[in-house]
Amino acid sequence: MNRASMTEALPAAYERLHAYGPEFGGDEEGNHGMTNHGPMAVEVMVRRGLDIDVEGWLDRYVRRLAELPSMNGAIQPGEWGMALGQARRLPDWTAYFRHELTERPWPEVLVEWWPRLLPGIVAGSTHGVIRVSHAVRTLRGTTRAPAHQTLDELAHGLAFWAARYRELAGVVAPEGTRTPQQALPAVTRLTDQSGFIAHRLDRLEHSPGWTESLRALEPAASADEVPARLESLVDSAAKAYLGLGHGSPVLLVHAATAPNAVRHVLPVLPTEQWLPSLTAAWAAVVALVAMYAPAQPAPFAEIVRRYPELTREDALQRAAEHGDEHVLKFADTAAESYDRTGNPELLAATLHAGELIDRP
Repeated sequence: MNRASMTEALPAAYERLHAYGPEFGGDEEGNHGMTNHGPMAVEVMVRRGLDIDVEGWLDRYVRRLAELPSMNGAIQPGEWGMALGQARRLPDWTAYFRHELTERPWPEVLVEWWPRLLPGIVAGSTHGVIRVSHAVRTLRGTTRAPAHQTLDELAHGLAFWAARYRELAGVVAPEGTRTPQQALPAVTRLTDQSGFIAHRLDRLEHSPGWTESLRALEPAASADEVPARLESLVDSAAKAYLGLGHGSPVLLVHAATAPNAVRHVLPVLPTEQWLPSLTAAWAAVVALVAMYAPAQPAPFAEIVRRYPELTREDALQRAAEHGDEHVLKFADTAAESYDRTGNPELLAATLHAGELIDRP
């Protein structure tokens, strides 16, 4: 796909997808539904220039989606706190952010709302922050005035995060001595890993190992260290998927993609927001691992041997051919990690995700 086609394809895909809500299935409150990954997956396909029929993929994908609900009432600027976490206010939040993004530059809106939403990073199984990040990547990647569909996508991402806001209790900043590679496998697992994510989060916040696992990571000495620390966290989580992914193939993908989402937003944020962003990203990773990772990892070396070495381009194309949105997003993240480290195990992890996650 050439650059001109890419420029046209993504806004057109966004416009098509914005007729639908950010979740489908679940109960009348939208609880326990599935997240609409269409905008995030298409952003990866287009940015990477993957050999995939985007329109055909969308034709298949939109069949499962639910229409965007109707508004309940406008969210007033001084009353936004009461509307956080109210799933029924999703269309109201979408209208609110659409208005904000027409009145002010998008970086200004993002900088204002990032610290407000950051404590609720687990919103929608971390899809709020991930969807926002994919929109930010699109906005940062253009030198021209952003297409209105792209600004609309940022509005949808922020609205989903706000409507699904779920603050984690007991979050503390890292103060330990372990690197991400050491701290991640040592996260204390929930004894009872049953039920939907809301049930698990309730148990997690009262579990004895929650704050201990959060503290175990070595803190960044200054904001300047945060980008590299996030990269190390992403790299470790993507590699760890080889041993842990079978515990919950879809949910554990986000242990890598959520901190990667935070990493890509950092350049837009003032540096005083970087350290809190690292704390929140680590909390999201700890929560996902504690709630979904098996107590004992699968034999790592044995799994790696199952997959032939391949190039980054081959790994991404395999993900495109697989077609699942989680596989695409994970491959995108793991490929970035591979670019940083040159570790072929990260590309093996993309094949492993494709094997564990059913094709659509």
